[in-house]
Amino acid sequence: MNPIGFILTGPYVHNIDPVIGSIFGVHLWWYGLSYTLGFLNAHMFIRRRRDALGLSLGSIYSLSLLLAGGVLLGGRFVEVVFYEWPFYRAHLYMIPFLWLGGMATHGLLLGGLSGVFLFCRLHSMPFLKMLDVLAIPAAFILAMGRIGNFIDGQIVGSVTTVWWAVKFPDADGFRHPVVLYDGIKNLIIIPVLIYAGKRQLPTGVISGIFLFLYAFLRIFVDIYREYPTTLLGLATGQVLNIFLSLLGLVVIVTSFRMTHAQSKTTEALMSAEGNPGPVGIGWLRLLYVSLLLFALTIPSDWTQDIPDRYGKRHPALHHSALYPPISTSF
Repeated sequence: MNPIGFILTGPYVHNIDPVIGSIFGVHLWWYGLSYTLGFLNAHMFIRRRRDALGLSLGSIYSLSLLLAGGVLLGGRFVEVVFYEWPFYRAHLYMIPFLWLGGMATHGLLLGGLSGVFLFCRLHSMPFLKMLDVLAIPAAFILAMGRIGNFIDGQIVGSVTTVWWAVKFPDADGFRHPVVLYDGIKNLIIIPVLIYAGKRQLPTGVISGIFLFLYAFLRIFVDIYREYPTTLLGLATGQVLNIFLSLLGLVVIVTSFRMTHAQSKTTEALMSAEGNPGPVGIGWLRLLYVSLLLFALTIPSDWTQDIPDRYGKRHPALHHSALYPPISTSF
């Protein structure tokens, strides 16, 4: 079924194939496509603002690589540590195998922040100023990821009788489509950030607004979500939502209290277009394109669930060197 064909006309039975297709035995997933589209949007967004930021083309590719790489590594890290550690403890060699699934949304955000921080440290750029610029594409990436989650039929809400309920493939009863709620929430944040960007706000306030709205509003969305794990007596995601909400408030308050008397205009990172740094711009482009293509191989689910959940329609998930047998007795 074409995922574009989802129309809210009543309780919906989810029957979308999460796999776009396969190339040389490698599956390409709709969820992975959401990452690729989100990363491309961020790259083009930055390129349109290169003069205002004083960035050379080579610097833009470096930033895009670190942002995308940070997103993927952060998503994997939080998934492994907070959600699937009992499984990965028994399968440590699978931690780098992103094509087997296993990404956490809070980790995407924290990883993206880490990638931008590293870029700013390497190039002496103001971190909060760069985050302000990237807040809008970050919200878009997270929104696209949620659409990918829905297409894959993964992450379900509580049982409900509302007319827009969805019957997911591996869950009993009709459920709240919580990932669509979260995706819509992320899209709604974008016009708020655009409006804030037109105001004369201190550097960092837009970043704080993004963090706060993303996490605080998600607290209410996640009330309808079924979490399989807990942390500190609460659903794991809710603990992370509270932490990020508080972090956003801290960034907002701190930014307003900062003095800007000594602020300086950011200078160009590189003096010439043709000087992208120690790595040639051609190699940066190649690495970036390779990362975009690799993102297509990422499914939306826990690693330990991928073979059983999708193997019926795609037997290669059970019988392929890229998709080794997974034992869940750990």
